[in-house]
Amino acid sequence: MIKQAIFSGGCFWGMEAKFKTLKGVVSTMAGYTGGFTENPTYRDVCRDLTGHVEAVQVDYDPEIISYRDLLEAFFRFHDPTWCQSNSRSFASQYRSAIFVTDQEQREIAEQVIAFLNVSGVYECKIVTEVNDAGIFYPAEEYHQDYYAKHQVKLTQDCGC
Repeated sequence: MIKQAIFSGGCFWGMEAKFKTLKGVVSTMAGYTGGFTENPTYRDVCRDLTGHVEAVQVDYDPEIISYRDLLEAFFRFHDPTWCQSNSRSFASQYRSAIFVTDQEQREIAEQVIAFLNVSGVYECKIVTEVNDAGIFYPAEEYHQDYYAKHQVKLTQDCGC
């Protein structure tokens, strides 16, 4: 049975491309979630008018990859802190968030965050939000699979 997970951690183009490389990920979709505007557009999300984040919906086969494995990859794919030393600009649509579909996902997400906060992996505390999943609005077609469509090479420190 295919399951679903939703993550936000910066620009959805890079995040989607990275999730696509994981064995067990069946499909991905770039989109918007977590805000208050119905049917948001990219322009409105970028102008901070919707409350939404750029997110990636990940359909995965739990027989091949676990939700915990997806979370660990998510935290490798972006910096979930607001450390001054990371010198990255911050916009609200890029905030780090996990949108859980059930209590089991919530518990696993909170366990992973708690572990990472004491592990010393990050210089600063993780600021990733854990929210209940709401409506996921697919992004415009030109955002879907952006890296492949534009032949952008995915690198380890590639953000967007």
